[in-house]
Amino acid sequence: MQFKFLGTAAAEGFPAVYCECEYCMEARRRMGKNVRTRSQSLINDDLLIDYPADIYLHVLQNNLKLYKVKYLLITHWHSDHFCPEELNLRGGCFAPTISGKMIIIGSSETYEKYVEFTAKSMPNIVRKDIEFKVIEPFESVKLGVYDITALPARHGNLKGFIYHIKSDGKDVLYAHDTGYFYDSVIEYIRQNRIKFNFITFDCTNIGISVPDDSGHMGLENISRLKKVLKECGAIDGETVLFINHFSHNANPLHEELCEEAAKFGLRVAYDGLEIEI
Repeated sequence: MQFKFLGTAAAEGFPAVYCECEYCMEARRRMGKNVRTRSQSLINDDLLIDYPADIYLHVLQNNLKLYKVKYLLITHWHSDHFCPEELNLRGGCFAPTISGKMIIIGSSETYEKYVEFTAKSMPNIVRKDIEFKVIEPFESVKLGVYDITALPARHGNLKGFIYHIKSDGKDVLYAHDTGYFYDSVIEYIRQNRIKFNFITFDCTNIGISVPDDSGHMGLENISRLKKVLKECGAIDGETVLFINHFSHNANPLHEELCEEAAKFGLRVAYDGLEIEI
């Protein structure tokens, strides 16, 4: 399984679009891995996770072939994770060579936003090739070679998901945007005796102390969560653990962040990073 981080920032990007703080200014000076776009990832070449407005930039930066994407998982409807207007370009005069359906998976709230923002603007020739399947917490769906289970994210009152993705004997947990996992999620993992090969954790706050129900996590929250996951057999020394989805408020300059994350046994994602699971 090939996994690629396309965007690794929170909503404002890093450096933040309007910000002139010392960290954003330093990120602009250093560039490279310190420049982070809005959150999105790709598995193999046919399973996309989230769909921000930065999708066009991601295509250019990574030479993506979006026509190969058959499945799209949406974690939640916030604009840095889902910009449904961009889907209007999938077909018709904007992409006359594309063929085949794309299936979108998301919550009922996300579906409402999809309808709201495309009802008047999406051409019928595009709409006919997009199928939106509403999924409920702890519901599983088969998408080609992938077994997908939606798990409830702790993200305020919003009905969002983190995703357990299984394919080719590998188990992946995509955990953005969420605070500390609900007890029901940990129980799901324990009861199903899941052993993850790869996890990417929300670490929006990095070293800033936040309560478990804040809707995001930092290194301290993840450290405690790691201990629980290890106790129930979900992770071990072979599990690849990344942190992702960084806010400029937490000062995530890449080199320094790598040093700090290593103290917690974690690796730092960056835009364009590709790994084989």
